[in-house]
Amino acid sequence: MFARCSTLRPTRHALHLPRAQPARPRKFTASAIQTLTDGFLDLAIALPYPASLPPYSTTIILVTVASRLIFTVPFSVWAKNRQWRAEHVVMPQVEQEIPELNKQAIADMKKDGYRGELEVARKERNKRLKVLADARKKELLVKHGCTPLPTMLIPPITQLPLFVGFTVILSRASQAPTGFDSESFLTLTSLSHSDPTLALPIVVGLVTLMQVESTRWFASAAAMQRQAKVAEWVAARRAKGEAVLEPGKIVQSGLRGLSVARILIAAVVPGSVQVYWATSAVFGLVQSWVLNAWDARRTRRDRQSLPPQENASAKSSNP
Repeated sequence: MFARCSTLRPTRHALHLPRAQPARPRKFTASAIQTLTDGFLDLAIALPYPASLPPYSTTIILVTVASRLIFTVPFSVWAKNRQWRAEHVVMPQVEQEIPELNKQAIADMKKDGYRGELEVARKERNKRLKVLADARKKELLVKHGCTPLPTMLIPPITQLPLFVGFTVILSRASQAPTGFDSESFLTLTSLSHSDPTLALPIVVGLVTLMQVESTRWFASAAAMQRQAKVAEWVAARRAKGEAVLEPGKIVQSGLRGLSVARILIAAVVPGSVQVYWATSAVFGLVQSWVLNAWDARRTRRDRQSLPPQENASAKSSNP
């Protein structure tokens, strides 16, 4: 007879296995934030500022400008180049091809054996023409590497981690005990407390609103002409009782609301964060003005380089 072997499974305690250590991402994140905070404070103390300059506020401004120049401006220039190609390469080519697309729409209607009254046929032709023009526009946007979605999303996506990260660092640095208590700046009595006059929060909101509205100030003649045509089309559709959504106006209204919300949020954050937000907003406004001025200058230079006949046609289409 064979001896019966025990089939009991050894427990973890019997084998003296070590208990699994849970991951601690929160402690790692807190440690990283504290390290960056200490590094910022050490940098502010180490830089040889004149006695007339407040070291912490000056460092906030310098770090904001330097980080925006290094990490966000290249993406903004990249997006501006894509926007310029869409505005001055793709759209003119689509408009130039409209007569051929119109002929194609009519040929497709004849091929399909379409029959109808003149007004109904005109609406059908316009509908098919719009489909052909939109398809051609998408094709050209892909060809020239200027599709709108990456152009709109990538710049703010690249700015968001920097904005949130530096805001968290300054919020941590404003916690007592801190050297921010002993430094005042402009209307701030202390960098660790919010502005009692609300001057900086209002500046943040107004500068943000100016940046939103500046897109209209620097719009090209061609863009303004297209916006006027869209407005006429929307008015005609609404006169017929149709509901028409305007995504551009919806986005503009949302950004205006965000400008007001930034005032309310900035009013409750520490003064150091208010200095950072105001500096970042002013930098963004100046950046928008510079890029728009560069875009307008490039457009004028390219127009002057056209042959006289093409230049005259461009001016007539873009008054």
